[in-house]
Amino acid sequence: MEDRKARWYGGRAPGSRPAALPIGARLLWHDPALWVCGDWQPEHVRTVELGSARIAVLGPCSATEHDIARALAAPDLATVARTWAGSHTVVRLTEGGRVEVLADAGAASPLYTVSTPDGPVWGSSSLALSSLVGGRVDTGWLAAYLRDKHSPAAGRSAWAGVAPVPAGYLLTLGTEGGPSFTCWWSPRPRTPRGASEALRRALGEGVRVRVEGVSATTDLAGMDSTTVTLLAAQYGPVTGVTAHPASITSGGDLRYAQALTVPGLTRAPFPLGVRHLPFTASDVPLPATDEPAPSTAVWAMFADQLGTMGAAGSVCHLTGDGGDNLFLSTPAHLASLARNGNWLRMFGDARDWARLRRQSPRPLIAAALRGNAYRIGRADFGQPKWLTAPVPRVSTTTGPDADMALVTELRTVARSAYAEIQLADSLGLALHNPYFDGPVLDAVVSAPVEQRHSARRYKPMLADTFADLLPDTHRTRAAKGLMVGDFHLGLRRNRARVLGLVDGR
Repeated sequence: MEDRKARWYGGRAPGSRPAALPIGARLLWHDPALWVCGDWQPEHVRTVELGSARIAVLGPCSATEHDIARALAAPDLATVARTWAGSHTVVRLTEGGRVEVLADAGAASPLYTVSTPDGPVWGSSSLALSSLVGGRVDTGWLAAYLRDKHSPAAGRSAWAGVAPVPAGYLLTLGTEGGPSFTCWWSPRPRTPRGASEALRRALGEGVRVRVEGVSATTDLAGMDSTTVTLLAAQYGPVTGVTAHPASITSGGDLRYAQALTVPGLTRAPFPLGVRHLPFTASDVPLPATDEPAPSTAVWAMFADQLGTMGAAGSVCHLTGDGGDNLFLSTPAHLASLARNGNWLRMFGDARDWARLRRQSPRPLIAAALRGNAYRIGRADFGQPKWLTAPVPRVSTTTGPDADMALVTELRTVARSAYAEIQLADSLGLALHNPYFDGPVLDAVVSAPVEQRHSARRYKPMLADTFADLLPDTHRTRAAKGLMVGDFHLGLRRNRARVLGLVDGR
């Protein structure tokens, strides 16, 4: 496997033949091998051993040493580790010689497997593992991605021969046979108060384990990133970074950032110029990642921002990504209301959503009656004529379950956002997205429909859960900044470059 600066980890199955390790890997234990690559905070790589049994927690995690030791001896690993906040993978080697790898529920820490002549290998980077099986792009996955990046090919990664471990599953590796998968996570309903308490604990602890004791920066723009910034400021000094056009120094996100004054917070504007426009070439080479990173088109801006923060001494940066997916979701709950016969609420919500979108409510009502929550509010443009490759079966949720539609969407976005983490790793900065944490997802989908969905209030569950933390001006905010104008301006200025990248299409 190639030498890469990105942080990742992996291991082999019991009974595997001795094989080479990744270049630069740090071995956590032998037989079977478990390793980490890249620079990790010591608190994010923890191991405990008891006799021949061992356990490792890889990634930011709220578990104490006592919690980890208890999980080592627990009959069911998932039962103990389910409530641990953060984004992490738990690996346990039992006294019987079996390896158990707990994939997080939110897919923010994705896992993959490959089959090699020396035995199965698993890891957190599909690109790194692909070097064991030829390093070829999976054209079927790519075709599905080009058709609709929100509906990836089922059971495949961007690399041929590298298979994803389903989020919320336990990967088990024994001395005989191939890997097996067991689902350990499913939504559990809570009362409104219980869901808010769970969200507060999961997000608060998820932020704490990332920023406590280190120099950190955060995005400081909309309600999601502002909440993360206020939580981070409780555990030490933090710098909130607000991007804005260089010619505009007030209004929009800047207005809200400038109004935020709390102990431990330093505000830092990040002015954007012509060199930051989307599709602009960058002096910093775009690193290879597991799959196309969402920030690829704005790499010139993203690389400059990350480099500026790193040069100022920051070792980790927290974003508000994922907040829109959790708290500003599509009206998928209309299908659940229709299934339960809650016609008054269903028609009323459809009317409100239609008014918000300036459209007729009939398409929403028809979709709700058809019962496919995943497709409600989503445009289906079909397969473009230029996409001639066959598109394999895609990962979508059918049926009226709005919760699983949300879970499917968030997992897809979280897995894609892992490529952003790899981009930041290439510049020596640890990027974190707390809203993609599995326990945060667990808390949100446990809440009743009326607590989460509203066409009349902006992100009601987030605003209510952190009402005592968010100032009134932020809690009652009803919109967020957009970069649509910059996108079109960047496309016009860099038209020749973009056409060259796509062979003139």
